[in-house]
Amino acid sequence: MYTPGNIGRSTIAMVLAGGKGERLSPLTLKRPKPGVAFGGKYKIIDFVLSNLFNSGIKKVYILTQYRSYSLMKHIRESWGKWTGLGEFFVAITPETSSDREEWFKGTADAIYHYLRFIEATDADYVAIFGGDHIYRMDISQLVDYHRANNADITLAALEVPVDEARRFGVFSVNDDNRVTAFAEKPDTPETIPGRETCFASMGNYIFSTKKLIEILQEGKKLYEDLDFGKHVIPMMLEKNDRVFAYNFNDNLIPGMKPEEKGYWKDVGTIDSYYEANMDLIHVSPQLNLYNYKWPILTNQGNYPPAKTVFDDKERRGQNIDSYVCAGCITSGATVRRSIVGPLCKINSYSLIEDSILFENVAVGRNVKIRKAIIDKNIIIPDETKIGYDRAEDLARGYTITESGIVVVSI
Repeated sequence: MYTPGNIGRSTIAMVLAGGKGERLSPLTLKRPKPGVAFGGKYKIIDFVLSNLFNSGIKKVYILTQYRSYSLMKHIRESWGKWTGLGEFFVAITPETSSDREEWFKGTADAIYHYLRFIEATDADYVAIFGGDHIYRMDISQLVDYHRANNADITLAALEVPVDEARRFGVFSVNDDNRVTAFAEKPDTPETIPGRETCFASMGNYIFSTKKLIEILQEGKKLYEDLDFGKHVIPMMLEKNDRVFAYNFNDNLIPGMKPEEKGYWKDVGTIDSYYEANMDLIHVSPQLNLYNYKWPILTNQGNYPPAKTVFDDKERRGQNIDSYVCAGCITSGATVRRSIVGPLCKINSYSLIEDSILFENVAVGRNVKIRKAIIDKNIIIPDETKIGYDRAEDLARGYTITESGIVVVSI
């Protein structure tokens, strides 16, 4: 029986981490969206796994799919190794999910492939979370809310303005936050009673275990591409199951600052990904990665500290208003308002501004980079300019967004 404080015994989690992230291309050409770097040393998936770990949920199945090797390697070398949680964090692919080797056809179909893991558990609740968003959440509070309402499913919800709600699946609720209807990207979203805002789906759910098994088995008979938003939630509403929305704004974590309340980013496009990264280097970022009471965990790597070299007038190694990860050397170069991933080397007389460098980027001498994202292991030759001449960048085969962000990938 669940009581507050024993969430680790009463709840298991399934993390959907197979997304292609096509709108993040070319960063996702060789890796899934959850495996993309964020904030220098982290991967996007580290945020949901840290939330689960910090909340006390230790039995987690990570459902991978698209180009999963790098993501599996990261999970094995961090969550399965340095945390000592190899038996708790299990990453599995479609090839090992059933007798058939096939891709998942929908979010709920992915969970259906793993029903045997759910049926074998004695947990009362199953947390189903996406692996490709940036946020902090104490999931134990969501489970407490689910239990207090005797719910069959509880849907984590963002409270957003009407104009923004049109981009999401939107829940209609009564005065008790019981869900009465669900609409995908409606032209006229229904507001929360007594407010001028709407409840938008975060794609995170708490299910009572027996109800989840029942609805997936029933739904799979009807829909081959079984999906939570498209099929499962409407089915449960039609059956008058107890469906509740949980307001993410009510979720509080230790050490949270007022500006962090309700922080959640999709980072589904190059522009949104870039903006969320750049927010981290502000004096008071909306997401505070220096909150040691709710740490974001990742594979630290056995790297030496970051280093600056030379202090001559025309050749000074300096990092200004930037995140610079371990193993980096800024040698007679200047880095401003940028995020520099692990093991990068930036050579003399170069200037990096408003940019994101992934791991192990080597920047030559007299290089200028502005408002760019440089993928892992890229070598930038001497005298190169990136982000200064659009025609020249396009001629080199770089990707450029409408807002002018240049993406350099292999």
